[in-house]
Amino acid sequence: MSQKIVLTADRPTGCLHLGHFIGSLKSRVELQHIYKQYVMVADVQALTDYFTNPTRVVDNVLEVVADYISVGIDPNITTIFIQSQIPALPELMTYYMNLVSIARLERNPTVKAEIALRKFEESVPTGFVCYPISQVADMTAFKAEVIPVGDDQLPMIEQANEVVRKFNKLYNTNCLKEMKPYLSNTGRLAGIDGKAKASKSLNNAIFLSDEPEVVKQKVYSMFTDPDHLKVSDPGKVEGNVVFMYLDAFYEDKEEIASLKEQYKKGGLGDMTLKSLLNDTLQKMLIPIREKRKALTKKYLLDICMNGSLSARKIADQTLYEVKNAIGINYFNK
Repeated sequence: MSQKIVLTADRPTGCLHLGHFIGSLKSRVELQHIYKQYVMVADVQALTDYFTNPTRVVDNVLEVVADYISVGIDPNITTIFIQSQIPALPELMTYYMNLVSIARLERNPTVKAEIALRKFEESVPTGFVCYPISQVADMTAFKAEVIPVGDDQLPMIEQANEVVRKFNKLYNTNCLKEMKPYLSNTGRLAGIDGKAKASKSLNNAIFLSDEPEVVKQKVYSMFTDPDHLKVSDPGKVEGNVVFMYLDAFYEDKEEIASLKEQYKKGGLGDMTLKSLLNDTLQKMLIPIREKRKALTKKYLLDICMNGSLSARKIADQTLYEVKNAIGINYFNK
C-alpha cells in the first residue's frame, strides 16, 4: 500500500444519503485499498451551524459512522475518528488564523454560497466564517495529499494550499504538505424535488438508513417533467430527476438510453420509470440496510475511540513540527 494519505470528512447533522454514496463514499471504499485513509466525523465544524442545538450533531455521530461501515468502509484499514477528540486541531487552527485575512475568507466562493444558503446575512457567526481555516488544520494535521471532494469544495483546497505555502515559506520549513483534490467520476446528485443538490439541510434526499416504504414514497414524489401530463405526451429528459437517478444507479446504460428516447417521443409514463427506479434502489439498499442494523452502539463507539486515539498521535506529531518551525517548543525541543 502506498503511504500517500487520503483525508475526507462529513458533518454529522443526519444520516448520509445517496448523493454521498454515489460520490464520496464510493470513492472512499475504493481509495482505502490504495492509500492510507483517514475519515473524520466533523462534529466541531457542524457546530458552526448547530451551536444552539448540539444534540442534533452529537446524536448523529454514530449514525454517520454506521453509514460508513454499511457501505464498505473497513475500520481495519481506514482510520475513522471524531474531530472534537483531536486536541491538536484547534491549536493548529489558531496558528493558521494568523496567515489568512478576513477579506480572503469572505471571498471564498464556498463560504459565500453557504452563508447565502443559511441566510445568515449580517449575523454570520465568527466560527462559521473561520471554518475553512479549521479545514486546513484537519488536512495538514494528517499530512493529507489527496482530498476526495465535490467540485463545490475546490476553493477550500485552493485556500488550504495557500496557507501551506505561506507557512512553509515564512518559517523556512517543509513540514506541511500541499494537497490535491480527488473528484468523483459521478456528478452531483440532484434533490428529489428537482433542486440542484440533494442535501440533508434541504430534506430533499434519500438516506441510506431510510426504510423501504420511505424510499418508495420519496421515489414516487420525485420531480419529472411538469408538462408530461399523459403517457402519450412527449417528455423532457433534461432536468428529469428520475432519469438522473437511473443514470447514476441503473446498471444497464443501453436500456436507459432506449427509455430516454421512448420518453421523448411519448408513450412512456412517469410511474413506469419510478417503479423501475424504486426497484433498483431497493435492491441496492437491502445489503446496506441489513449490515447497518447489525451494528451495535458499543462496536461503533469502539471504532471511534480507537480511531481517534490513533489519529491523535499523528496530529500531535504534526503540531510538534509546526510549533518547532515557529520556535515555540520551549520545553520539548
